[in-house]
Amino acid sequence: MIRDEQVIRYMRLRTKGTTQEQAAAKSGMNVKTARRYERAGKLPSELKTPRTWVTRPNPFAEDWPWGVAQLERDPALQATTLFQELCQRSPERYRLTQVRTLQRHVARWRAQHGPEREAIFAQVHVPGERMQTDFTHMDDLKVTINGVAFPHLLYHSVLTYSNVEAVRVCFGETFEALAEGIEAALWQFGGVPEQHRTDHLGAAIHPLTRDEQEAFKERYAALMRHYGMRPTLNNTGVAHENGDVEQSHHQFKRLVDQALRLRGSRDFASRALYERFLNDLVRRRNETRHRRWAEEQQHLRLLPTRQLEPCRELRLTVSRFSTITVLGSLYSVPSRLIGTQVLVRIRAEVIEVYVGSQKTVELPRLVGKGAAAINYRHLIWSLVRKPGAFAQYQYRDAFFPTLAFRQCYDPLQHDVPSRADKDYLHILHLAATTSEDEVQTALDLLRDSQQTPTFDQVRALVQPTPVPTLPPITVNLRPYDALLEVRHG
Repeated sequence: MIRDEQVIRYMRLRTKGTTQEQAAAKSGMNVKTARRYERAGKLPSELKTPRTWVTRPNPFAEDWPWGVAQLERDPALQATTLFQELCQRSPERYRLTQVRTLQRHVARWRAQHGPEREAIFAQVHVPGERMQTDFTHMDDLKVTINGVAFPHLLYHSVLTYSNVEAVRVCFGETFEALAEGIEAALWQFGGVPEQHRTDHLGAAIHPLTRDEQEAFKERYAALMRHYGMRPTLNNTGVAHENGDVEQSHHQFKRLVDQALRLRGSRDFASRALYERFLNDLVRRRNETRHRRWAEEQQHLRLLPTRQLEPCRELRLTVSRFSTITVLGSLYSVPSRLIGTQVLVRIRAEVIEVYVGSQKTVELPRLVGKGAAAINYRHLIWSLVRKPGAFAQYQYRDAFFPTLAFRQCYDPLQHDVPSRADKDYLHILHLAATTSEDEVQTALDLLRDSQQTPTFDQVRALVQPTPVPTLPPITVNLRPYDALLEVRHG
């Protein structure tokens, strides 16, 4: 088939005085063909006439009016769905290989008579104008930490002009994760754009009460004022208005998946190593955008003198159960705080408990509501004096910190049931006051030797390391006095 480019080249050569034979040879055409185009004075595309005939009968001619009626009723119907129905209605008339023909019929009908479709409008991005952020789930990548599943999200930030990006691992779509992600990104970028754009954060706001939603909006507005950014939101249900970060989600997750495949393993020894892996990928992606990034940096405004570090604060009184309830989840605290009013600062991943201005305890934050985090070290001092409460304690499972402690309790119940709870709690008290690892080692040794792990036997194996006594040190200052006398003398 002769292309327009060949004829154009032929014509140019002819205008330079080249013979028909030479011009045709250089253009890759037969000289007779070249002469025909030269006489016509038109390109191949201009001589082509659309085909108005068919080479074979339309197999759907009889049922096509029915198909049109279905498409007019519901334009979202797929050709495969219509074809399956036609095969059910007339199995002797159609073959499975004819589905492609019906798909072409439906495609032409949609192009000529189908509903209007929503168009996407390419945007002109201005350097330093906007940062887009959003959460994205990473569970489908099946990352594990030391063989244990690591369900998590990424808070993803993108400067829309240069497409320079930043990511931060988080575990829920909360205000604290949002705020910490924004601050981390801004300080990584080294400057502040004019706008911050995000979606309506339905997953973060909808579970909250009306008062909590208002507090969320006030804290977000305060964060924007601190950095001097103008907050903007997508229209509800229109995700592509946050298109830069949405597209970056897709591309970055695909990059992570490919890097994990190349690595040969999706398991990491620690969360820190996994985060380093992600940050290395981000750094490599950002290195490809250095030209526009250098331009955008000149338009970013200066950062404030300090980070805001926004968090929610609650004032709570520690219950007589030595617990506090924070955002619907239960946390134990040291029993010495029972009855004390404490200040609780809620961050993305931790709960900080203050007495006055002094931070007393820091706890991992639980995801969702209705969960409980009970630390045996907070309560063992009380429970060891009340061993009878252990058998029916609501959160008794929290008092088996490892499998070795669970395997210790069962033989105690079997061999010495009358003092099983008391012995076990004393063993746990020993773990809290000395070393949990050493107590676990002692339990393993007793189990291997098939001995009942009573408190006396465990205590005999856990020998605390004595603190060495150092003799008093006498400092002789006479040589220094002598030096001073010589200097002043």
